[in-house]
Amino acid sequence: MHVTHLSLADFRSYARAEVPLDRGVTAFVGPNGQGKTNLVEAVGYLATLGSHRVATDAPLVRMGAERAVIRAQVRQGDRQQLIELELNPGRANRARVNRSPQGRPRDVLGIVRTVLFAPEDLALVKGDPGERRRFLDELITARSPRMAGVRSDYERVLKQRNTLLKTAALARRHGGRRGLDLSTLDIWDQHLARAGAELLAQRLDLIAALRPLADKAYEQLAPGGGPLALEYKPSAPGEAHSREDLYAQLLAALAEARKQEIERGVTLVGPHRDDLVLKLGRLPAKGYASHGESWSYALALRLASYELLRAEGNEPVLVLDDVFAELDARRRERLAELVAPGEQVLVTAAVADDVPKVLAGARYAVSGGTVEPV
Repeated sequence: MHVTHLSLADFRSYARAEVPLDRGVTAFVGPNGQGKTNLVEAVGYLATLGSHRVATDAPLVRMGAERAVIRAQVRQGDRQQLIELELNPGRANRARVNRSPQGRPRDVLGIVRTVLFAPEDLALVKGDPGERRRFLDELITARSPRMAGVRSDYERVLKQRNTLLKTAALARRHGGRRGLDLSTLDIWDQHLARAGAELLAQRLDLIAALRPLADKAYEQLAPGGGPLALEYKPSAPGEAHSREDLYAQLLAALAEARKQEIERGVTLVGPHRDDLVLKLGRLPAKGYASHGESWSYALALRLASYELLRAEGNEPVLVLDDVFAELDARRRERLAELVAPGEQVLVTAAVADDVPKVLAGARYAVSGGTVEPV
């Protein structure tokens, strides 16, 4: 799978941009702040319905514009599709495939798949658990687009349950629980446990698939530096793996935590409280791995993601956003050699010399809102 043409309207710094693309390597080169990352960010948005740089859509719309449009021609084998996303901050976004409106933007998920390497990846190792949960869940959705609906259901139920718990906590602080009906909490527990069990099952399956691939990738990047260990740390402890057993495990944990949750006014059990513990040897990478080791670990996770998606069909677009400037010479060359065979590789760099020679291919100069072939 590869993108053959990218078109932007009022996206970030671009009033308009038309960028033809092909298989192999394409590098966008130009000084910082000129819009290189905006181009690959748009491709990533088509794959995830989100940005790796900001949490909301508002910053993605050019200042003074009401909406932004991302449009891409995508080819997979002999099949070509046109995907269009209209970003409307404060209102519902819209999506079309081959000019036909889609019921929901998430209906386009799975047409474009990407694996992104970016300076922000260091947070996978050094950051808080939310970074690692996001990594797992975005990869889960790339593998199975229907999981976008499960994630949405879980977030909706969690929000409703937290609202009820917050109300209970406030009532308790202002004269006790008399008159407060908590009978609906049992229903929300069941909904949360059902969606949570599905999400947990997918995460556990993903981690099992990633472990050998990540360990192999780390050995390729830093020979003799491993082994890696990926361990899931649930907020509802137990040994369950089937969906029904995970459902029962979550229900039991919610029941046990209910008193504390009512006191604090927040849900304390569920996938939103879990973590992926990354170990290097016998020690957790966070707090113990050096800067270089942390970078190799983050890169290994991305390379493992790529190999997993590639093995399952529909090879993803590889996006390397200003990552080579962050790496020492050895890691730079090793990473370049590993990604060079990809069907489509999009690279951004401040200067041409930051792009390793093995990544030869098309070049675009990006400056002042223009994208010109070199």
